[in-house]
Amino acid sequence: MSNLAIHGGEPVRKEPYPAWPVHDERDIEAVTAVIRSGRWGGYPYPGPQTAEFARRFAEMQGGGYAVPMANGTVTMEVALRAVGIGWGDEVIVPAYTFQATAAAPMAAGAIPVIVDIDPETYCMDPKAVEAAITPKTRAIIPVHLGAQMSDMDALMDIAERHNLIVIEDCAHAHGAKWRGRGAGTIGHFGSFSLQSSKILSTGEGGVLLCRTPELATRVASIIDCGRPHDEAEQMFTMGANFRMAEIQAALGNVAVERFPEQTRQRDEMAAYMDEALSDIPGVRVLKRNPRHTTRAVYRYIFAIDPAVFGAEHGPVCAALTAEGIPCWEGYEAMHHYELFQPHLSKLPVPSAFPERFQFEQMDLPEAERACEHEAVWLDESVFRAGPQGVDDAVAAIRKIQEHAAELR
Repeated sequence: MSNLAIHGGEPVRKEPYPAWPVHDERDIEAVTAVIRSGRWGGYPYPGPQTAEFARRFAEMQGGGYAVPMANGTVTMEVALRAVGIGWGDEVIVPAYTFQATAAAPMAAGAIPVIVDIDPETYCMDPKAVEAAITPKTRAIIPVHLGAQMSDMDALMDIAERHNLIVIEDCAHAHGAKWRGRGAGTIGHFGSFSLQSSKILSTGEGGVLLCRTPELATRVASIIDCGRPHDEAEQMFTMGANFRMAEIQAALGNVAVERFPEQTRQRDEMAAYMDEALSDIPGVRVLKRNPRHTTRAVYRYIFAIDPAVFGAEHGPVCAALTAEGIPCWEGYEAMHHYELFQPHLSKLPVPSAFPERFQFEQMDLPEAERACEHEAVWLDESVFRAGPQGVDDAVAAIRKIQEHAAELR
């Protein structure tokens, strides 16, 4: 019989990892109080729970002006609209991210310009960003991905020299810090998802951190159907209903209370994982920049060299899952991504600028290598199971490497 669980062997871990999201009586009491209040939705905006969540979230991240809203995709679209970025403008996005990062500029009328990643971190490569800038470039959306952060020093330098807006995509980065500054507070905006799998969740929802109160006021107007949110001028704008509901905000207020301890635990166990993986043949731990002072671990990504490890990442992930370790191959490169097919959207941008969406002509070798051969994503639950949770994951990876020939 094979040693690997995928072929009938004994799995390394039989006990399930901790479930997510975490909940207890505090969540039930918070939601019950909202239901009893009769004020369930988001109008008038913001409700008391939403206003309190905005305050707590900004405090948690260490700055900015928080505007909670419907999800972590419209956050990016609204940020672009708030600074007047739209028809025909160019917005630089990385090739390795969820499709929403590239879809949001299209929703605002802008063209997503896809650039390659740094192979050491899998985040946006600043050199590729610099090379992609044209007279039409208006914004950069760096993505903090898989327990890593983009090089915000380099990107902010580029943005300042070229007068560009920076919208940090922080869907993976709640609680992360760069030089002690919270993710989402370094650029002009920080976009956060609160979707059910995220490490701070309200089921569905998002938060946009804004650099100034003026930007936050305009953002609040856009997501509240254009109603004025500036006390002095009472200016209307064109908006839509992207408000957060009070029930979601109530869950967020409880989640913020738990969050510091969860972040500490995940960060500590991720450092333990870095060390434990370092001597397995064919495994490469992504490089953590010393300026990245606190990690957020939504997904932990490491790379394998198939030639040395003995198998491609797809079979490795299947084998890890069979060993009881929750994992995934990760996103597809944006120009090959099944969830990103602009021609199916019927949005005006791909119809008006078809030459900008000729994906077969794009050359993004680092993203392709990561997405098609190297990347292994471990679930955050591995890092809430203490040292034993990490030890089991490492033992399973080592076991699969030693028996990789069985996966061919």
